[in-house]
Amino acid sequence: MSELENLIEKLLEQKPELTREDIEEQIKLKKEKIGAGYLTDQGALFLIASDFGVTLSEPLKVEMGLKDLYAGAKEISLETRVLNLSPAKQFSRKDGSPFYLRTMTVYDANSTASVKLWDDKANLPGVENLKPGDLIKIIKAYVKSDLDGSPTINIGSGSNIETADSESEIPSIDTITKDISELQEGQKDLAISGTIDGIISSMEFTNSRGQPGKALRMRLKGKEGSAMRVVLWGKDESEIPNMISQSANVRLLGVRIKSGNQGLEIHGNDATIIQIEGGKEAEPVIARILSISPTENGRNMILAVDNKKNLYNISDFSNSTSICAEGDVIECMPSKVYGNSITLDDNSFVRKLDNDESIPSLSQLRTKINEIKVDGHYCIEAIILKVPERREVQTKTGESIALSEMFVEDDTGQIWVKGWRNQARLIDKCELGEIVSITGLNAKAGLEGRIELFLTSFSKITKKN
Repeated sequence: MSELENLIEKLLEQKPELTREDIEEQIKLKKEKIGAGYLTDQGALFLIASDFGVTLSEPLKVEMGLKDLYAGAKEISLETRVLNLSPAKQFSRKDGSPFYLRTMTVYDANSTASVKLWDDKANLPGVENLKPGDLIKIIKAYVKSDLDGSPTINIGSGSNIETADSESEIPSIDTITKDISELQEGQKDLAISGTIDGIISSMEFTNSRGQPGKALRMRLKGKEGSAMRVVLWGKDESEIPNMISQSANVRLLGVRIKSGNQGLEIHGNDATIIQIEGGKEAEPVIARILSISPTENGRNMILAVDNKKNLYNISDFSNSTSICAEGDVIECMPSKVYGNSITLDDNSFVRKLDNDESIPSLSQLRTKINEIKVDGHYCIEAIILKVPERREVQTKTGESIALSEMFVEDDTGQIWVKGWRNQARLIDKCELGEIVSITGLNAKAGLEGRIELFLTSFSKITKKN
């Protein structure tokens, strides 16, 4: 039975002298008097009930689309699809009493919106099983303005969420997914796709309120070859597979685009859903060691290459590569492989193999300067043309960090090599006129469109005799 039918039955119960035909005629007259374009059958029925001195206990339910939301709207109901869903979190009110909150992003054919599920609604039976693209019905919600001024749907004690099985014109997740090349600054609540480009890493930090935080970082490349930095706040490695191949396909649901220090960046939060091709178990990797760079705490940072010329950054937390030397071919069973980033820990093993000529040596991998392209990873050999210089650079947060740079050339061209923080020390040890071999360089676009090379934690500078 429809809601209109329910309301008519309630009016007939309280006014038995009326017939259904009387009510239907009254609805027609009321709409003609006020104007059919301004009144629905339900709205007319509420006015008729008021004329008879009857207050219908069930309030008017307003059907609207996400683009029509406004702060202050009440008793709204709408059909939409799930984009992403955060875990339920516990907070404390000013009086110390606890409450739960879960956030969700939803979308329809025209817009997106944030949804907040409060207290018991944060743990509605089955809500944690909702998946991206699921069609749902939000019932009797209210709308408030969020911190950024955007209208936010709130699910409180009188509201509900139901899954819907009906056909819908709301597009699927696949339909709304955008490639990296299509992204623009200011976009939010996006489903985006790309492929892994380089390292995936996690970080821990203390936020402005003194609370510990975490984030997952990666780079994604689009179909046209453009790459973009990704930061997923509140995420860590527990939410991605242990084995992720280089160029694995990735989809992120619920992210926004903002401008960073090196161009546009993709930012997500704890509600962002990460979908990455990969497996739970890592597989053995056979590669040649190109360079070994010990850290201050004795950990080996290794640059290696396999027989397909894929470069790997190997972080050895177990000291299992202490038996190895540059040029060795090794087989390792990593605990994690994220793109070209390999982690060795106490559960890993490493063994030396006989030389394999199918795996290139460092001399075979070196790139000429005129062949270097933005976003590539390189090893070069060049002569230093200018005395290396160090300067302190002030960041937006007021932090002062070291930057050293030197100008080098080979027989094809010239280029700047730069190093930040600890990598600046590597350049400081170099001198004018020296011929150097440099491994583990990343190429980035610099001023006036010129390409510059940057040292990484896996880089090593070796002076040639």
